[in-house]
Amino acid sequence: MKCLETPWMQGMIRMCGDGFRQGWHERNGGNLSYRIPQTELEAIRGQLSFDQPWQPITAKVPGLAGEFFAVTGSGKYMRNVELNPAANLAIIEISADGTQYRIVWGLTEGGRPTSELPTHLMNHEVKKRVTQGKHRVIYHAHPANLIALTFILPLDPAVFTRELWEMATECPVVFPEGLGVVKWMVPGGRAIAEATSVQMEQVNAVVWAHHGLFCSGTDFDETFGLMHTIEKSAEILIKVLSVTPHKQQTITTPDFIALAEDFHVTLNPQALHQND
Repeated sequence: MKCLETPWMQGMIRMCGDGFRQGWHERNGGNLSYRIPQTELEAIRGQLSFDQPWQPITAKVPGLAGEFFAVTGSGKYMRNVELNPAANLAIIEISADGTQYRIVWGLTEGGRPTSELPTHLMNHEVKKRVTQGKHRVIYHAHPANLIALTFILPLDPAVFTRELWEMATECPVVFPEGLGVVKWMVPGGRAIAEATSVQMEQVNAVVWAHHGLFCSGTDFDETFGLMHTIEKSAEILIKVLSVTPHKQQTITTPDFIALAEDFHVTLNPQALHQND
């Protein structure tokens, strides 16, 4: 089977287009990466080329040594992935010491992997370890309503989590562990990569103040669904706040406890008791 015909590549292409149609990827905004399972890699190994030079990652990810990733390209537009996947996506290999990468497929019109590659890889390393290898997707997008909330709400993970939980009943079920929040930092660098990966030890979604959201999941559907749910909740909160700063009624702490019992989830205690 050709690389572009594999189910995982089709899933990646679809997710890029779906994110663009949601309005999360203006111009070349946002990026996506997928840690390719060994069985899927072997099915396309004959289509890979290993003659390109190694490049520095600018981060050390020894836990990903020898792994292969599909990634979006730096400066590439998500809206173009469906039209020409091979020109806008790449497959990269991580070196044996976890400090370099090389392109083994894709970016046929030139370019390099996303400028957020260090953040993606450092977070993949964390999620591979804490989920026993189950998480394979990292997704960064610019959902407008969530970004707007970073100008209004305190940049406190417990506050952000509780406010979004209250906006939609499914939220505490979809992200019971809550959200992380990172203050504004220059994107693409080691500092923001480290700050995000520290929070990814405990959560699957980290808000970047005045910038966007990073999500992790087992597959494309789960990760896209997490991003979608958080942004939908943020949209509801923005609408509520545009009408009144005071809620007349909301989901209460006892309500959340009952919900958690029924759905067999453990809620972040700091967020759960934020308003007590």
